Amino acid sequence: MDKIRASAVEALAGLLHDGMTIMAGGFGLCGIPEALIEAVRLSGARNLTVISNNAGVDGIGLGTLLETRQIRKMISSYVGENKLFAQQFLSGELELEFNPQGTLAERIRAGGAGIPAFFTKTGYGTLIAEGKPVQEFDGENYIMERGLFADIALVHAYKGDDEGNLVYRKTARNFNPVMATAAKVTIAEVEHLVTAGEIDPDQIHTPGIFISGLVHVPAPAKHIEQRTTRKRNAALEGAN
Repeated sequence: MDKIRASAVEALAGLLHDGMTIMAGGFGLCGIPEALIEAVRLSGARNLTVISNNAGVDGIGLGTLLETRQIRKMISSYVGENKLFAQQFLSGELELEFNPQGTLAERIRAGGAGIPAFFTKTGYGTLIAEGKPVQEFDGENYIMERGLFADIALVHAYKGDDEGNLVYRKTARNFNPVMATAAKVTIAEVEHLVTAGEIDPDQIHTPGIFISGLVHVPAPAKHIEQRTTRKRNAALEGAN
């Protein structure tokens, strides 16, 4: 099956609809499927539930879908860099299902592995546990969390071949691999596209069987979410 698509819009053609659940990979602005997110924006699909570690920042990544009011609900673990997110949530426009970050990762991994639910100590006795079943194991209380499975997963990879085998790089190897397994359909954007056989099988993070389509996005923008620098040392500069 030919998995390569000419553009992100073509890769998602016929796959998007109102009210669907979308997983979007990445951590902060690192490893986000920005071209595919833009294709979702252009599709006009609305009332979306989006599962992602975060909601991007204002004007970048999933932040663009907040601007167009296409997202109805976010299932996330961190949303602190997006003012529009806060505004929509506080005004009641946006629903939020908040998760401890490790719990979110495990909910996605469980969904991809066909595990409908699991128990964790994380969050017991806090607001996170409200309304969730509690079970005692070995004298300790655990809350039940449901696995997550989406209609479509959008992931970003550093390298991929024409069979859909993917390699992620550094921080981008976070939510992308588990999300690739946890949806009915997974579409990938890749920075470097090679032919089958060029990737060492031992280096493959996501086998091609999970990937339904991919688009080549060379030299994508590398956004910096927070630029942190130290103050210049005037004394040292003078010595130089």
